[in-house]
Amino acid sequence: MIAVDWGSSSLRGYWLDAHGAILDERASARGILHCDGDFAGVLAELVQGWPGGTVLLSGMIGSRNGWVEQAYLPCPASLADLAAALQPHSVEQLPDHALWFVPGVAVQSAGDTPDVMRGEETQLFGLDSSAGPAQVCLPGTHSKWATLHQGAITGFATAMTGELFALLRQHSLLGRLMDHGDSVDATAFAQGVQRSGDAGGLLHHLFGVRALGLFERLSPLAAPSYLSGVLLGHEIRALADASAKVHLVGSAALTARYGHALQLLGITPVNAPENLAARGLYRLARQRGLLD
Repeated sequence: MIAVDWGSSSLRGYWLDAHGAILDERASARGILHCDGDFAGVLAELVQGWPGGTVLLSGMIGSRNGWVEQAYLPCPASLADLAAALQPHSVEQLPDHALWFVPGVAVQSAGDTPDVMRGEETQLFGLDSSAGPAQVCLPGTHSKWATLHQGAITGFATAMTGELFALLRQHSLLGRLMDHGDSVDATAFAQGVQRSGDAGGLLHHLFGVRALGLFERLSPLAAPSYLSGVLLGHEIRALADASAKVHLVGSAALTARYGHALQLLGITPVNAPENLAARGLYRLARQRGLLD
């Protein structure tokens, strides 16, 4: 089968054998925002040379701005629930491929503000979640904090930490006192994480980034790391279960930063295996009976 993880800015495909092992892997910058609506053409290019058969697609490709919009599955959601909700699709450009779209998952109850995910649910089902409960953090532009119990996603919450960091650094008063390099100042980051526990709240702590710079107590090179520490500290304090381990799913750079912040706050991080999207899509296909 072919497993496709298709987000807003990037696209990754995996050719898997009958046991779910990765035979080949391809990546592209042709996320849904960079396809000009030619989703079938982009997919055909991605899978060229791979054999036909079952293709599972997850992520923003199933969103309102993607190829074929998929409804959100209500939470709690199990692997069997998600597999039963897979939707088939066919296109002329790929006559030898049977396409199946994975729905997103939503938390929604009367009187509460809803929350949604697309793509992360597939990664979560790539984890060995038969035991539990387990808390999982998927860092990113919009970080997800999810709880798994007995093989089901029982709840989750989204934090816009990554997007807020980028906006503050690039388009706010704080950014004017910052160096725009990519170096990480571990001391400044730790100070920011510690600051998140002080009185005053996030909005007050954010202005402190500027005040420290004005009084030359925070250098332009260290300021981005301090800001990152403040934001991650507030995110973790709000959403992490301090009595449990937190499984981290994502890029090495982001999981390392979150792992450091968790340790500073006395919480044990556990790095998840790579390619969880491929593993989760394989399990969905197997659950639905799409593989021989």
